[in-house]
Amino acid sequence: MKNKIFIILAATVFGVTLGYFLFGTSSDDGAQDHSDHSTAEQIWTCSMHPQIRKPEPGDCPICGMDLILADAASNGNPLVFTMTEDAMRIANVETTVIGVGSSHEGGLVLSGKIEPDETVASSIVSHISGRIEKLYVSFTGDYVHQGQKIASIYSPDLITAQNELLAAQKLKNENPQLLEAAKNKLRYWKITNKEINEIIKSGRVKEHFDIRADYSGVIQVKKVSVGDYLSRGGVLFELQNLNQLWAVFDVYEAQLKEINIGSEVTFTTPSLMNEEFVGKVSFIDPFIDPTTRTAAVRLKIINSQNKLKPEMFITGQLKHEPMHKYSVLTVPKTAVLWTGERSVVYVKLPDLEVPSFEYREVEIGATVGMDYELIEGLIEGDEVVTNGAFVIDASAQLNNQVSMMNRSLLETTTAVLPTSPDFTEATPDKFKEQLEMLLSLYYVVKDGFVNDDLKLAIRESAHLLETLTTIDMSMIQGNAHMFWMEKMKSVKTAITQLTETTDITDARIIFGALSRNMIEISKAFGLEKLTTFVQYCPMAFDNKGAYWLSDTDKIRNPFFGSQMLKCGSIEDKIN
Repeated sequence: MKNKIFIILAATVFGVTLGYFLFGTSSDDGAQDHSDHSTAEQIWTCSMHPQIRKPEPGDCPICGMDLILADAASNGNPLVFTMTEDAMRIANVETTVIGVGSSHEGGLVLSGKIEPDETVASSIVSHISGRIEKLYVSFTGDYVHQGQKIASIYSPDLITAQNELLAAQKLKNENPQLLEAAKNKLRYWKITNKEINEIIKSGRVKEHFDIRADYSGVIQVKKVSVGDYLSRGGVLFELQNLNQLWAVFDVYEAQLKEINIGSEVTFTTPSLMNEEFVGKVSFIDPFIDPTTRTAAVRLKIINSQNKLKPEMFITGQLKHEPMHKYSVLTVPKTAVLWTGERSVVYVKLPDLEVPSFEYREVEIGATVGMDYELIEGLIEGDEVVTNGAFVIDASAQLNNQVSMMNRSLLETTTAVLPTSPDFTEATPDKFKEQLEMLLSLYYVVKDGFVNDDLKLAIRESAHLLETLTTIDMSMIQGNAHMFWMEKMKSVKTAITQLTETTDITDARIIFGALSRNMIEISKAFGLEKLTTFVQYCPMAFDNKGAYWLSDTDKIRNPFFGSQMLKCGSIEDKIN
């Protein structure tokens, strides 16, 4: 854990340093009036030394790199971080195009660790009260055999019992039952017949007796020292038998249907790369962890050669064929930045002159080899940063852009016009006609907000949801299909929330999210017969701004309704 924290801190420091060179320190001298950009003097700067500002192109006097226009070094989207090719080389940024991986060819891949088997844990206790005079084993990790001497104890109760034994021995002819009772008392305290006979034979009382181990195992916890006084039943050591262990895997709830009691799992550990271990599922946790959404699946492992050790990390694979086959989109583990409940990746935007990387929050699932199963946030063909993501994130934070540590900007920044991949040429006309039907119902929901009529908006939202579920997505394939699946989930979530809200202010916020997804869908797949206008209100949501779609070029603002009906402008047209 300490090594991981050190790596994160080192990457952050490097990113901050790189960000400094990329952006320099802020000053009023660098401010520009973008409203009058056409008449402003062009400023040329160095991407590595932004303090260099010249009125004409040339070379940087510090590093010799070609100067670039100051406007080219920044963008208006707080989610997108730009870098020059030289800066990418310095940061050692590497990317990978993600694709679909298959989980059915070799069974489910599981992650877990080795744990002690609780059923074979034991304790070494004292059967008599007394003072510990000597310890024959005295440290954790030492191995103890059954019957081995553990400690020597001085017990006044034993001395008394021995005197009673010797007295009874003298009266054995007159009262043999008394002698047998004296022997049984010592046997009850785990004194062996051999030791009893030695006491009788010598005629002398022993002051110290040995405590022996009732079980075998490794000392896991030491609970006594020389000189300690123990009551009857007091624990000296806690033992763990490592000849039998548990292999425990965390399995996501969606995968539990693939696993049954008795399912065979093979697993490996990085510590023993060339060896493979096999076990059968003996227990499936009946409870789901509410944080990780996983359940523990346990295997009993015989560890007679003691190769496996508790806390070893293991990777397992379910041997049998799953009940159903499915393909999943996967993302490399090295691309994912963990931030508690959220995960973040940086996606390289295609077809841009200046390399640009978009902050993207994703939801990931099970481990699939060296990748994670992707639940939401990316589509096949996205190019993600697999090396240098920490550097980009730290630099974005320094530049006051949205980052892993600066996520609050997502709620405070000005809205940006949604962008989409272009699937229009490959999209069948019949699929476009289905989208037009969906869009026509969206217009009715929009008109409900225009007229301040929440009931109408909610009622038509239900019709919109019903139509969404009837769209035949089998008409589109590949990346287009994956994009539709992602957006359909977001649209469905927004519509469902709309139908459940009772406050028009909250409903308008949800409608804003629905509109962004409808814009992305319309741009990505195109329309067959209709023309729709992308309209924008800069004052919506405390001046953050919001977009919506309209079937007319007249501005009718759904975010303010009658309060500011004509506030807005046309930003784009889709036909």
